[in-house]
Amino acid sequence: MTTTRKIIFTALALASTNAMADWSTTVTGVSDYTFNGVSQTQNDPALQGSLDYAFDDGLYAGSWASTVDFADDTNLEWDFYVGKFVTLNDRWSVDYGLAYYSYHGDSNSSDGNYFEAYTKVGFANELGHTEFNVWYSWDYFGTGAKQVIGMVAHSVEISEGHTLRASFDVSNSLDGDKFMWDVGDKSYYHYRLAYQTTIEGFNVEIAAENTSLDYDSADERIVFSLARTFSL
Repeated sequence: MTTTRKIIFTALALASTNAMADWSTTVTGVSDYTFNGVSQTQNDPALQGSLDYAFDDGLYAGSWASTVDFADDTNLEWDFYVGKFVTLNDRWSVDYGLAYYSYHGDSNSSDGNYFEAYTKVGFANELGHTEFNVWYSWDYFGTGAKQVIGMVAHSVEISEGHTLRASFDVSNSLDGDKFMWDVGDKSYYHYRLAYQTTIEGFNVEIAAENTSLDYDSADERIVFSLARTFSL
């Protein structure tokens, strides 16, 4: 889950509370699939899709897949998730669940499979919508390392149908002897500013992002995505 794949879970949870169809599918094309600012496609485009089911009580489940390009022959990421979105009052909400990431294409691709638990707290007011999100894995990318990602994000509608979303997240390895993002770095930060709108039924996003990591697949970039959701 990119920041993109993680955002899908929240979007699905919100949909489950808005009397939408039980089944839905989303097809997305992105100029670069970034996972917390790190390209999963060697800075190249990706094709993504999801199939989701939303219950009336806020419970949801689904599957999401994307093309990837790792150093080996791994070419597909296929995720599964289940969670629940709860509206506490007219301002506060909570979204929590469990996700499983799986990788395919090479004989050793599945070595990177892992589970992740997440909790997201939302706060809405006159200034927009704020999110406080935490993701935790006890076997990050199959390394046995514990990993925590914390994010704060804020979305504001600048005019009808046009939204700006700013986010800042920190990825932190709790077991540096098992996994580090870079030599000597157990953590890094990622910041992102996105413009979002809908055109003829297509969800459009243009985002600028960067990280504190010092390599080509995690430097500053502009990412464009085009998505269409269908009710089944």
